[in-house]
Amino acid sequence: MPDTPPTLPGLAIIGGGPAGLMAAEIARAAGVEVDVFEGKGSVGRKFLIAGKGGLNLTHAELRPAFDSRYRERRDAVGAWLDGFDADALREWARGLGIDTYVGSSSRVFPNDRKAAPLLRGWVRRLRDHGVRFHVQHQWLGWTDEGALRFSTPTGERHVIATATVLALGGASWPQLGSNGAWQATLAERGVDVAPLVSSNCGFDIGWSEHFASRHAGAPLKPVVAHWQEDGREHQRQGECVVTGTGIEGSLVYALSAPLRDAIARDGEATLHLDLAPGRELDRLRRDLGKPRNGRSLSDHLRRQAGLTGVRSALLHEVLGKARMDDVEVLARTIKRLPLVLKRARPVEEAISSAGGVRLEAMNARLMLDALPGVFCAGEMLDWEAPTGGYLLTACFASGRRAGSGAVDWLRANA
Repeated sequence: MPDTPPTLPGLAIIGGGPAGLMAAEIARAAGVEVDVFEGKGSVGRKFLIAGKGGLNLTHAELRPAFDSRYRERRDAVGAWLDGFDADALREWARGLGIDTYVGSSSRVFPNDRKAAPLLRGWVRRLRDHGVRFHVQHQWLGWTDEGALRFSTPTGERHVIATATVLALGGASWPQLGSNGAWQATLAERGVDVAPLVSSNCGFDIGWSEHFASRHAGAPLKPVVAHWQEDGREHQRQGECVVTGTGIEGSLVYALSAPLRDAIARDGEATLHLDLAPGRELDRLRRDLGKPRNGRSLSDHLRRQAGLTGVRSALLHEVLGKARMDDVEVLARTIKRLPLVLKRARPVEEAISSAGGVRLEAMNARLMLDALPGVFCAGEMLDWEAPTGGYLLTACFASGRRAGSGAVDWLRANA
């Protein structure tokens, strides 16, 4: 342990994800000395995982509809996007030699769909511009004297920073460094932190062993989901997957915030699925009411409703054998299959997390009221968004906001 911790002449950034790297870029461009500390052996690991199936960098949806994806935080995140929106992000990527295109779902991808070339080019440019990187530096908080504490392979290291940006991520994908361990550290310093919970996640239902053993992993596509939010009925078509404990997939992830909130409020949430989006209820009544002529119910469902496999099994799971023979009940359930969701999957399994440092605990430049000179950015802040490029866009934009805020603070306190 050093007796006299070294003092950084500029800005310490803790966390080497998109938010931290963007803060570093902005500060270094303003002439500030920048040191980036990363707990893992290299920066951007979660970013690389996000791009494993094709890096969804941002979304082509126009504002203000884009802003609405951040729900109750639309105004705050919208202010970040005023400084760095989806178009600016695409232009920034182009500056790294990465051209992008808009896919059929309006999601924006690099032309090669890969994350690694963008990250390599970005880190190389930051190094060339003088940003210093310190890997395998796990942040432990502060000493009583205010120095930053890091656990390193060679022992604990202390550093005094003139200003600090924390970009430590949420609590999803803890194996990549985002484990939420910072929550208690900040709370002890008087920072208001909302508990980190699952976002863009699956849900537990509690299937019978018979159903789960036969149908876990089976896709449901397409289906139409119906749910209640803010006292109104909503619907959305998409795809999902049956799991051993419940349901997950892109359609469910998109609805995870209102479903999670309903469970927190009411103890459970009901999601209705239309298993036959192309068939009207009246047609189902007529077709299912036709004589079976000795055919099994499963064969009758296949012939008259186009339902086989997991869709047919879901009806048996929800209705039971006795009610399957009631044509009216069967037809209505096909159009609105009720799934009672008991709990969200653990945050460690989620794509992202909600909660974190409340925006009310910081100023518009993302500096903590309780800790002058300390800024926060990225997923550790109390906002959330669906997948589709919205998560990454806000991480980049918040990093830019925190980096510029730190520059202004350093200049004002020089």
